This record gives sequence, C-alpha cells and structure tokens, in this order.
Amino acid sequence: MSDARQRLAPDRNLALELVRATEAAAMAAGRWMGRNRKNDGDAAAVDAMRLVLNSVEMDGVVVIGEGEKDEAPMLFNGEKIGTGNAPEVDIAVDPIDGTRLLAQGRPGSVSVIAIAPRGTMFNPGPMVYMNKWVVGPDAVGAIDVDAPVADNLRSIAKAKGKHVRDLLCVMLDRERHADMAAEVREVGARLRLIMDGDVAGGLLALLPERSVDVLLGIGGTPEGVTTACAAQALGGEMQGRLWARSADERAKAEAMGFDIDEPLTTNRLVSSQDTFFACTGITNGDLVDGVDYRPGSAITESLVMRGKSGTVRFVRARHNLNKVMEYSSIDFD
Repeated sequence: MSDARQRLAPDRNLALELVRATEAAAMAAGRWMGRNRKNDGDAAAVDAMRLVLNSVEMDGVVVIGEGEKDEAPMLFNGEKIGTGNAPEVDIAVDPIDGTRLLAQGRPGSVSVIAIAPRGTMFNPGPMVYMNKWVVGPDAVGAIDVDAPVADNLRSIAKAKGKHVRDLLCVMLDRERHADMAAEVREVGARLRLIMDGDVAGGLLALLPERSVDVLLGIGGTPEGVTTACAAQALGGEMQGRLWARSADERAKAEAMGFDIDEPLTTNRLVSSQDTFFACTGITNGDLVDGVDYRPGSAITESLVMRGKSGTVRFVRARHNLNKVMEYSSIDFD
C-alpha cells in the first residue's frame, strides 16, 4: 500500500461511540416524559451520559456544560471525561436539549454531544445568550449577522433559488423576538415559532433534505457552539454575536476579555472541521423520533455525523433493556 493510500485510510469515528451516550441519556430521561419533574429527568440523563462517556477512549474536557460544579448531578464546565487516553478533545454536552419539552410531554427534546480537538471550541464564559443565524450548505455566504433581517432573508432566498415567500424560518417563541418576528412577516417569509430546543432547530436548517431554511434569533450560547460543530460537519454556516441580558453582564464579560460586539463565524465558534456530533431523540420531533418503550426493550433514533468525512448517519436501534441492565448500572426502568 502506498504512503498516500495509508494516509487516507479510515480512522476512528468517535461519533459512533458518542451515540451510545446520547442513546443511554435518552432512554433514561424518556421515562420522565410528561411527569412535570424537570430535575429528575435531567438527573437521569446526566448520570447515564456521564457513565457511558467515561468509558470512551479519549481525554476530554467539558467546555460547554452546565456551569460550575455544585451538588446537582450535572456535567460541569471543566470536568474531565473519558479514559484519559488520546485523543485530547473539547466536549459540548446537553443531556437534554428541551428539558421543559420533556417535562411537559411536548415534542422535540433531544440528547446532544459534540466534540472537537482540544483548544478549538469557543468558550463563552459568562455569556449565556447569543444572537444567531444558521443556514445549510446551499446558503453559505448568504447571511450577515450585521445585516437587517429582510436583507438576509432575500439573500438566502436568492442563494437557494427560491422566492422569499417560500422560505421557512424557525425562531424561539420569546418576547425578545417580537421585532425580529415582525420583520420576518413583513418581508413575506413563513415563520415557525418553537417553544424550546434550538439545537434541533439549527440542525433542521443545516440539513439540506429538511424543509427549514434558516434558524434565527437569540438563544443559548452553549447551544450555539454545539450547533457550530454540526455546521462544520454538514458544510453549513452559522453566524452569531454574544447578547448581554444586562449592563452588568456585559461589563463582567468585557472585564474577562470578551469582545461582545465581535461577529462570531462558524470557524470562530469551532476552529476545526474535525468535529463529531451525536443526538438522540427523547420525545418525538421533526428531527428524530423519540424513545419508544416496548416490553423489555426500547427503540431509539439518532443523528450521527463526522466533520472530517462529512458523513451523516441516521441510526435506528433496538435495545434489549433486560440484557443491558444485567451489566450496566444505568436504570432504564
């Protein structure tokens, strides 16, 4: 085999190992669907995810997690994850994107993990929110976080070869979006408001085969960095800007060296294309199906992707819960 051929040989796909963790988190959390107990569902997902992730051969550090460590069973910023062996990676985790959706029995909650090489993932520090635009590969170069909403939508429509009236925009249903939503309607585009879960919304915009054309609006910064990992894998684009909830929050971030006015491109949010991403549905949604519990088993659907190769997989798995619980300490009952 030639040297060139050896260099191109397939190597390890961490995403196929990460999906075991999102599957476990989804199956553990799914039992709490509609029971209006957010903390219990979240704790079940976190415990299951941590247990599986610590079996993965990697030296991981959580960059995007749940803040500082406290008594809650969370995956916290700075936590070491994995066996401690190579590769060295940054990790973004959201055991439940859409905790309220799960608690209230609503569609669209997912369990999410993203990984990138060590030092390549943007750390948002104290900044909880960011303004974001997300589009798929057919609209790369069509968005500008500084441009008016109408200009961006016209540019996206032109890139896609559509009329503006045919665009489908997704936005979190929040009071802070009243003006932005009005601009979307004024230009004539269609608008879908979602209750929570803008990682899933961003993925719908990134996947060319889905009907969503763009995700826009102010959402979580951790979710934004996670979505950027998927954008690197799918060849789409994300732009954003940190959004301060108060003058005090802005001052604190600036004192820590953050440029609040800096436009954040995909490459600024995640500076490597060698990303891995996995998510598993907890409740049924537009992106993936939720967990389907059956006697002694469960069916899960996951989305798995790798940036280096651009490979996207939808994984439908049947889990024999009786067998799994013979060797695993995770409680799936």
